[in-house]
Amino acid sequence: MFFRNKTTDLRDITPAELHDLLARHAVTLVDVREPGEFAAARIHGAVLFPLSSFDPAALPHDPERPIVLQCGSGKRSRTAAALCAKAGVEVAGHLAGGIGAWAQAGFAVTSVDPATGQTIDRT
Repeated sequence: MFFRNKTTDLRDITPAELHDLLARHAVTLVDVREPGEFAAARIHGAVLFPLSSFDPAALPHDPERPIVLQCGSGKRSRTAAALCAKAGVEVAGHLAGGIGAWAQAGFAVTSVDPATGQTIDRT
């Protein structure tokens, strides 16, 4: 299912596939959007590594939980994957369509209620 990525063969992971992988704790989801975007809406469990300061060598390494990259639409995650490939860092793929496709598929996104500071999941 997972492979050493090359820019030309990055695996597109659907929102449903990612939802299943996250439910099984089978991957590490890395969000490459910027902090403001991450604060506004994120996929529960994603870790933030903004593309503006992206360092493939700093990514978490757990052979039991390969990395899946994610952004807003899929463009920045492809860019991050290319950086990973150049650095020899393996990724399992990226969320095709980004968090937009995730939300459109009906999966919850987590955000912070500015009035209370509490995190909320919304679909």
